[in-house]
Amino acid sequence: MQSYDGYTYIDGGVCASKGFMANGLNCGLNPDKNKNDLCLVKSDTLCTCAAVYTQNKVKGAPILVTKENLKKSNGHARAVIANSKNANTCNIDGVEKAQMMCDLTAQELNISPDEVIVASTGVIGQILPIEPIKNSIHDLASGLTYDGNERAATAIMTTDTVKKEVSVEFMIGDKVCHIGGMAKGSGMIHPNMATTLNFITSDVDISSDMIQKALSKITKITYNCLSVDGDTSTNDMVCIMANGMAKNNKIVSENDDYKVFEMGLYIVMSEMTKMLAKDGEGATKLLECTVCGAPSLDTAITVAKSVIRSPLFKCAMFGEDANWGRILCAIGYADAEFDINCVDVALRSEFGKISVCKNGAGVDFSEDTASKILSSDEIYIDIDLKQGSEKAKAWGCDLTYDYVKINGDYRS
Repeated sequence: MQSYDGYTYIDGGVCASKGFMANGLNCGLNPDKNKNDLCLVKSDTLCTCAAVYTQNKVKGAPILVTKENLKKSNGHARAVIANSKNANTCNIDGVEKAQMMCDLTAQELNISPDEVIVASTGVIGQILPIEPIKNSIHDLASGLTYDGNERAATAIMTTDTVKKEVSVEFMIGDKVCHIGGMAKGSGMIHPNMATTLNFITSDVDISSDMIQKALSKITKITYNCLSVDGDTSTNDMVCIMANGMAKNNKIVSENDDYKVFEMGLYIVMSEMTKMLAKDGEGATKLLECTVCGAPSLDTAITVAKSVIRSPLFKCAMFGEDANWGRILCAIGYADAEFDINCVDVALRSEFGKISVCKNGAGVDFSEDTASKILSSDEIYIDIDLKQGSEKAKAWGCDLTYDYVKINGDYRS
């Protein structure tokens, strides 16, 4: 993980922040009893909450219910309940089932159903059986602990091969503060406002307006710059809850304290974004594209994402082929205004760096050196537009034979 002055990585995931408990268990949605499929995260006190959601026109019922709950509670929440194996999407009783999950959770925790965030992930178009959840909710709630983050993080995994957690500690004034998160996602990832399921906690005291501003801003330059396969999921959600238990002076404006919080959020979200990219379905390589010298931030983001989501480029990286023409092609069809004749491109990894394009044209390079560089499991693509001062990154993975195998029998 990249180091940042003033921020220390710690263990704990969503439980790293003061006053947050978590649990996960197998309720029976997943026939493999050794794999958790239902999780719960709870704060000791009411939290300010912010969320961003998929922009897919088809939205999972849990998103519809969560949006309504946060509207009713004026941006506050106490708990998150989430299941895997079933997305509860495109079902005639989907909203009813999602609301039942909130009601069951609220009853166990003695809170209002409006204070519950609900999420689901898994197969689309299959009726969600509520009985396994109803029968397990008591054990799920009674098993909440301040170190239950790993049980929760594994419960939201679908085709993920590893759990994804990041948490940091930092100071705001003289108060020790924390931000921690967990994420899931391996395929069907090409976000627009959010990606996969991501739950973040903090003990910072911050207003609803400021936490939403921070989340929306950081989502744009992290999760929204991630692409595994070009498919935007129906159930994508990123939410953050902050309970104020760090006792810092409440953040109500974009002051210095806000900037410290925003940076902590960026660290957590960017590291989880990279984890999601590296664990792409069938992936063997993490790809990170950096675009600098752009006339605007949006241009930098657009160009970086265009390269990362190119199937031909992703295939070339899998084959360790420095086919830089595919990079230029993807840059060229990016929906942004710039002069392609100014563009430089280089490829690098732990094994070195090589320039493949200068001013929009190819340059001589050693194919053997390029092949060695691309043999790494982390590849960096550096693009300089030389037409401004803005910079952005995008993340993805290579496209492999295993991706087709995984998605060819996803429902079985």
